[in-house]
Amino acid sequence: MILTLLKREIRLINRKRSELLNPIVFFILVTVLFPFGVSPEPALLQQIAPGVIWVCALLSVLLSLDSLYRDDFDDGSLVQLLMAGVAPGLIVLAKSMCNWLFTAIPLIIVSPLIGIMLNLSDSAFWAMVVSLLLGTPSVCLIAAIGMSLTVGLRKGGILLALLVLPLYVPILIFGAMAVNAATMGQSYSGQLLFLAAILVFTVSMAPWAAGAALKISVSE
Repeated sequence: MILTLLKREIRLINRKRSELLNPIVFFILVTVLFPFGVSPEPALLQQIAPGVIWVCALLSVLLSLDSLYRDDFDDGSLVQLLMAGVAPGLIVLAKSMCNWLFTAIPLIIVSPLIGIMLNLSDSAFWAMVVSLLLGTPSVCLIAAIGMSLTVGLRKGGILLALLVLPLYVPILIFGAMAVNAATMGQSYSGQLLFLAAILVFTVSMAPWAAGAALKISVSE
């Protein structure tokens, strides 16, 4: 069943390929603007680079969620899937996996170039990529809970941000700390283990919590 849902989501995403560019363009533009708004001083850019990259990545992933759920809700596809007996948790899991593959992975691929622009040290590149690989799936799953709660609302974008952004704080802290530790030549395995633990927890709990919220939103 999960493979069928994944194939369906991939087909839907292929129909609107232009929208896939929005998160990555947003990510690049915002990170490029930081040196102009703060300072082009290399030492300062190196200091703020981990936080800038992580915050922009979180917001970019959040930006891509609305279309994944809203279109299916508006055309009645979500209702049809639920009426057909498809588990809501599997729907959420499939959408979250596709969101990660088509949104987060391109951001992770581009992030080393952003790191070079922000004067991130060579030793921190690996920490940045690994921390993003561990942290962004949790970001997609947590955002899926918020989207499931607000999908039935006309203007749920602001409410979605208010719901999920506080939950991003631990991921942001440990992700940025891992890159900072690598920059200073320190061990960052502890931060990566925390990100891995958060990932295990969200994979175990978030799809089913989001699925329950989705069922309630669709039935109202």
